[in-house]
Amino acid sequence: MHVFYTPDIAVDGELPEEEAGHCLRVLRLGVGDEVMLTDGKGFFYKAVITAATGKRCQVKVVETIGQAPLWNGHLHLAMAPTKNMDRIEWFAEKATEIGFDELSFVNCRFSERKVIKTERIEKIVVSAVKQSLKARKPLVNELTDFGKFIQQKFEGQKFIAHCYEGDKPLLKDVLIPGKDAVVLIGPEGDFSPEEVQKAEAAGFQAISLGKSRLRTETAALVAVHIMNLFNQN
Repeated sequence: MHVFYTPDIAVDGELPEEEAGHCLRVLRLGVGDEVMLTDGKGFFYKAVITAATGKRCQVKVVETIGQAPLWNGHLHLAMAPTKNMDRIEWFAEKATEIGFDELSFVNCRFSERKVIKTERIEKIVVSAVKQSLKARKPLVNELTDFGKFIQQKFEGQKFIAHCYEGDKPLLKDVLIPGKDAVVLIGPEGDFSPEEVQKAEAAGFQAISLGKSRLRTETAALVAVHIMNLFNQN
């Protein structure tokens, strides 16, 4: 059964316009057909289409199904956007399939992309939520300057992954299961030494993701996967 993203289903009882279009025009569903909905806030809904007119699809919820959290803690990944948007989109899709709670984009000194439109990322995340049968949608944040980001208040553990020499533990060896965590991933040119120093002064612990040299989006996905695996219920 197809899943439709309906964040306001408890209020208005109908599918958003884009979801309604896919339901009615692409899948050719109609009055009386059963559909599965998710509000992205922890619930699935079994529903029946009651009206289908133009671009509107109204439904009646017949069963509400809560989905228990699939992992413990709040898992937050912050990354410098890559020059190639396709790589950001690939990461957003795969990370959502694996499972995390929040995605932030950070503007760093060596960032090659200084502007990012999150509308497209939101659509990819929503699609991945539905595909992977998750009832919770990750929060996608707008681009924030590095200095401002590291001064935000975060509960739990704070990590920064960089490629400079030094004694850095593996993320898997210092991550505390069940505790909130945020991991910072730098741009193609890495963080500047000054950024690393500022992050450490702000309480971020430098970590390694292994011996291989990874692309930005690969490093980000590895971090998400490690956080998810260590926090599985």
